[in-house]
Amino acid sequence: MRYISILGSTGSIGTQTLDVVRRDSEFKVLALAAYSNIELLKKQAEEFKPRLVCVYDRKKAEELSEIFKADGTDCTVVSGPEGLSEAATVEGADLTVVAVVGMIGIAPTIAAINAGKDIALANKETLVCAGHIIMPLIKEKGVRLLPVDSEHSAIFQCLAGEEHESVSKLILTASGGPFRGYTKEMLKNVKLEDALKHPNWSMGKKITIDSASMVNKGLEVMEAHWLFDVNYEDIEVLVQPESIIHSMVLFKDGALKAQLGVPDMRIPIEYALYAPRRVFISEDSMPDLSAIKCINLMKPDTEVFEGLKLGIEAGMTGGSMPTVYNAANEEAVALFLDGSIGFTDITEAIKGAMKAHSLKFEPCLEEILEAETEARNYVKGRFNI
Repeated sequence: MRYISILGSTGSIGTQTLDVVRRDSEFKVLALAAYSNIELLKKQAEEFKPRLVCVYDRKKAEELSEIFKADGTDCTVVSGPEGLSEAATVEGADLTVVAVVGMIGIAPTIAAINAGKDIALANKETLVCAGHIIMPLIKEKGVRLLPVDSEHSAIFQCLAGEEHESVSKLILTASGGPFRGYTKEMLKNVKLEDALKHPNWSMGKKITIDSASMVNKGLEVMEAHWLFDVNYEDIEVLVQPESIIHSMVLFKDGALKAQLGVPDMRIPIEYALYAPRRVFISEDSMPDLSAIKCINLMKPDTEVFEGLKLGIEAGMTGGSMPTVYNAANEEAVALFLDGSIGFTDITEAIKGAMKAHSLKFEPCLEEILEAETEARNYVKGRFNI
């Protein structure tokens, strides 16, 4: 029996993780955590019967607690950042799935590692902002860090059984999003509904916008640097519009290994839960090779999609700059989603926040959070919000 905790259980990755867990009695869910969606969280608690649930929003947590009392549900309800860490470290869990969105994922991930839990990581901010803290801690505590993102899972699988010294380059693939081939002028006129129409993947709103701006690929380059201990100069991004190749590794002898599959997040989730074993998910996850007419690869246009170039710049600068890049993007995306700013304003806000920032090297968690606040305030001030 495997005992797990899932942070972000009502989001896209969280619900798909529960899809994988649902079909296998090998897993027992001990804790679930959500931000505020208590309607879905209640249904999940009724089905999976966890010992503890966390609702980050304190008022919603009180509401769910009253509902549980009324219907006799035997489940502890906690809230806030301390509740999220409590869910991450619930006694008896072997694995903590970190699928929350945003920097709120950093502290519970650190807490889970300190508690000796293996980590299935689907939260970009943890490594982007605190990779210099997380990776040494992973080694110190002797736990496993298992990537859930499709690109990093692909590289993780390609590297299985290989020596680190034999790696020449990591190649992250990108779909190019809904605006592949657009000019800067064309991007100025795109609407929210256009940005949310990803051609291949079904994801949450925030990451779908990040894919459209290619900021997500900047974040993934930084993640790959920390996950696989590879220099930024040895990480390349290529656009692969069909989303069949999920990423590749080029070795020093010229050999190239790629992981291919249909665009289904349950595949990397399943691998993170079972690795190194592979299990059957469904017929839907089986590729029809005869239907693949061609696989295209091309260099991204980093002048049009400047978010990618800024992400690589932030990663190579290091220190607190990745936090500024990430936090400015989060704040700008939220403003775009509520209609306050235009699509191209997102990248401009990131660029401005990075330019205004005074760099801190090797920031502690407190300094990371200070850099986050500074970047968010910059974006709000820029648009008079």
